[in-house]
Amino acid sequence: MHTDPQFPQFPFLKEDFWPHDTTLWIKDFKGNDPRFLSYFLPPLKLENFDVGAASPTLNRNHIHGTKVFFPRERRHQERIAAVLSAYDERMENNRRRIALMEKLAEEIYREWFVCLHFPGHEKVKLVKGRPPTWSPKNFGDIAAFTMGQSPPSSAYNETRDGRPFHQGVGTHGARFLLKQTYCNVEGRKARQRNILFSVRAPVGRLNMADCEMIIGRGLAAIRHRRGYNSYLYYLLKVALANEDIIGNGSIFNSVGKDELAKFQILHPGDDLVGQFDSLAAPIDQQIAILIKSVDQLIRTRDLLLRRLISGKLSVEHLDIQFSPGMVATSNPS
Repeated sequence: MHTDPQFPQFPFLKEDFWPHDTTLWIKDFKGNDPRFLSYFLPPLKLENFDVGAASPTLNRNHIHGTKVFFPRERRHQERIAAVLSAYDERMENNRRRIALMEKLAEEIYREWFVCLHFPGHEKVKLVKGRPPTWSPKNFGDIAAFTMGQSPPSSAYNETRDGRPFHQGVGTHGARFLLKQTYCNVEGRKARQRNILFSVRAPVGRLNMADCEMIIGRGLAAIRHRRGYNSYLYYLLKVALANEDIIGNGSIFNSVGKDELAKFQILHPGDDLVGQFDSLAAPIDQQIAILIKSVDQLIRTRDLLLRRLISGKLSVEHLDIQFSPGMVATSNPS
């Protein structure tokens, strides 16, 4: 099912798998196209069903008792799946590009600031394992913080009234926060390109703000004092690779503004930081463009899905080319 609009997941698997004992899967497709059903099932919102147990539970009776309409002809199903699959393959290509670009920026950071192979390192003699001009600093020396504060719950809504509101990691996306809840009163704000840092368990999860938003007590908005936010993002990403490095290791840990400000870093100097940021910032901008492209592709695909299944948009007279990723079991012509 869809869990993250930036990186959606689908219940269609090409390979054999061993399902968990809480998994409900289709054993007999009754002659229907499996890929078509993978598109057809998510909009039914089956996750909203509940048998009334202590934990929300879905059983096969919910599905058996759900009346649905969809095209019964296998050939028609395959043609619909072929149209929608083209969008998925474009999204998957974008996701691969995003992953590669983020990996590139992170590897440059590691090469420069962890392995110390920064530009001109050949001419620098290390003193006690580090360049002599690099100095220990508190994180607060290079970054400013806005700690979130939750507005009254009466101000929350899902009708897009006000600014996006985020409380914690529950709305973290692949890089940008998912816009599910809005707040129609003023509060503590994160600005565009601020880094969103979770200050309650799990501490240290990162996202970025793609617009101005209201933040609750579970988040801090962090910005570099000289505007080098891409450097700051990868510094935190690498430094916090080990979970809860700032916290005490407890599942209930949290951090405050003072603890963040006192977090120790080795500062390489503004000139080298600026050089890195000039490389990383364009990469981050391209990642943002690709993520927005994925979001738009998802919206377009989902709109097409409803119209194709309802028959409002016919595929009978379209010249559809089946993608290499699809295995058509009947002649699409």
